[in-house]
Amino acid sequence: MDEKTGKTTIAPSVLHTIVKLTTLATPGVSRLSAREGLGNIPEDGVRVVVKDDSIEVEIYIIPGSEENVRLVAQEVQKRVARAITEMVGMEVARVDVHITDVDLEA
Repeated sequence: MDEKTGKTTIAPSVLHTIVKLTTLATPGVSRLSAREGLGNIPEDGVRVVVKDDSIEVEIYIIPGSEENVRLVAQEVQKRVARAITEMVGMEVARVDVHITDVDLEA
């Protein structure tokens, strides 16, 4: 039997939510960076751009002061790319992580 399938679309807000929740669930991430006084950082620290059939992500985070920030950033990159690929099935072109501060109270 030949079944016709329709089109599936994924709202950018879905991708945004996946990135945000995955980032916040990564050990070592204290919080996302807010826009306050930091130039063109997205309001909640996450920017997702869909280009053709791939996704580019920018994340602005604040890790805890006891963390190795390079390792935390690498873990965020790995987890976000995997989450998008597994949940949405789209290719992730890049995940850029920007460390904007360190949480001394964490």
